[in-house]
Amino acid sequence: MSIVYVLVPFALLMGFGFLWMFVASARSGQFEDLVTPAYRILMDETELKKEKKNEQV
Repeated sequence: MSIVYVLVPFALLMGFGFLWMFVASARSGQFEDLVTPAYRILMDETELKKEKKNEQV
């Protein structure tokens, strides 16, 4: 029974930690574009170079 006193706070701490990491990544823009990375494998290299060039400017 005494292990419950250790595991419950540990589980809550881990849960809040993962929640904090999710909120931090959502605020930083990690989940803004979910479609484009899936299509990058289908794009030509010239299109990718143009995109990278436009992002740098």
